[in-house]
Amino acid sequence: MIKPNKIGHVVLNVRNLESSLEFYSEILGFEVVIKQPDGSGAFLTCGQVHHDLALFQAKEDALPVKQGQLGLNHFAVQIGGPEDLKETYRLLQEKGVPIDYTVDHGMTASVYFFDPDGNKIEFFYDKCETDDEGLAMMRSPDWRNTKLVLE
Repeated sequence: MIKPNKIGHVVLNVRNLESSLEFYSEILGFEVVIKQPDGSGAFLTCGQVHHDLALFQAKEDALPVKQGQLGLNHFAVQIGGPEDLKETYRLLQEKGVPIDYTVDHGMTASVYFFDPDGNKIEFFYDKCETDDEGLAMMRSPDWRNTKLVLE
């Protein structure tokens, strides 16, 4: 059996590369590592590895993202802690980014929102001290999501 270590990066096809680059770098804080010279794509990082996210220009006739259809449901980005999540929520509201919902998952607290193409993104922080604690919480028959108020 294959034993994966972790998810390495996310690659998205986008309708407008420049507006997506602006969203991911100016609003969400990803650092642009390199843009393809032909304008077909770009690679972005959170600062620890060569790239965490890649964006590629989709074909003009590409179908739009539709929530609930096959494919990507969302991708998640870890941030520091509760104050970072509150600040993220405030900034997203300020910039007019469509927010889907906020939730306390028990082991994490999250805000879910949409990029310019309708891809859902989760920014979260870990509430558990260790990975084992988080796994135990998820495996508990009492585990439940609860609404999270960030305002």
